[in-house]
Amino acid sequence: MTTSTRGSSSQRNTALPAVLVLEDGRTFRGRAYGAVGETFGEAVFSTGMTGYQETLTDPSYDRQIVVATAPQIGNTGWNDEDDESGRIWVSGYVVRDPARVPSNWRAKRSLDDELVAQGVVGISGIDTRALTRHLRERGSMRAGIFSGEAVAPEAELVERVQAQPQMKGASLYEEVATKEAYVVPAVGEKRFTVAAIDLGIKGMTPHRMAERGIEVHVLPATATAEDVYAVGPDGVFFSNGPGDPATADGPVALMSAVLERRTPLFGICFGNQILGRALGFGTYKLKYGHRGINQPVQDRTTGKVEVTAHNHGFAVDAPLDKVSETKFGRAEVSHVCLNDDVVEGLQLLDQPAFSVQYHPEAAAGPHDAAYLFDRFVSLMEGQRA
Repeated sequence: MTTSTRGSSSQRNTALPAVLVLEDGRTFRGRAYGAVGETFGEAVFSTGMTGYQETLTDPSYDRQIVVATAPQIGNTGWNDEDDESGRIWVSGYVVRDPARVPSNWRAKRSLDDELVAQGVVGISGIDTRALTRHLRERGSMRAGIFSGEAVAPEAELVERVQAQPQMKGASLYEEVATKEAYVVPAVGEKRFTVAAIDLGIKGMTPHRMAERGIEVHVLPATATAEDVYAVGPDGVFFSNGPGDPATADGPVALMSAVLERRTPLFGICFGNQILGRALGFGTYKLKYGHRGINQPVQDRTTGKVEVTAHNHGFAVDAPLDKVSETKFGRAEVSHVCLNDDVVEGLQLLDQPAFSVQYHPEAAAGPHDAAYLFDRFVSLMEGQRA
């Protein structure tokens, strides 16, 4: 997808007309929300009832127009503590009924004000239920939001949307990752050192590790094996991130080098797809993906069912019914989505490495999967012993 054209904060006017245009020609007319102008991205829907601030600042949503399925958005405003990164990453935001006045003791400003300040073009007042049903039936697709003077004849707007590149084949992780390494210190006594590869990492992730006595060295997506082992890691972590994992040859090569050294390894989301590729499995694009904080997943190692937070449009193609032989030893699917049997986790049986497709840090909740950070700690303890 192309980078969105950020709107003008000086033109904000929620009475201005706006239109959402999908690549298949379906259009939804509403009112401008946030900045006024035009933007392009892949239209996807998120089913979370809460946590819109964490969603909007999640780098994994780079170049996507996010549709909120919850009917009213913005009730709790915007605060200065809950951002998952330094900016809003979504290309556009689609809501049905924006809250007129935020009501929360932590709010510093309204969601609308923040969208305007960061130039994020949105639309409100459309039937988001109909839009979500359309995306479920037809699949996620390219889209554009146009408001104010950007509104033009529909045929012209459809043509412009169809000219945008597909998400399949898009390499995005480097554009959202940190350019310089930084350290998140352990909370309390330092027990371990972890090298975290930033492919679009969320701020809460190194914080969850720091709470467990881990000093986290966050490294750029372009880090080499030499960069990783220069910090003397007890473990290596691969983060979430946007785009097509089939384009991530560099991270796959780095993970392979880590696996060859048998260093304890943990990956989430994009990191799960990278592990899948390193083990020789393929990846594929889901029809409409998993996005929200209410996805049921079963941990097959314990039989426990968890409610989990997801944001992914691609998945690993690995067999659910058998242990696979790989160049790094035996591997199996450890977690599976109970809605559609999508692979939600992998683990190696002959060395300390595992991954999950979802988000155990889940700042907006739920916290069912927080134990996975403890599992990572156990791997490092076992390796040290």
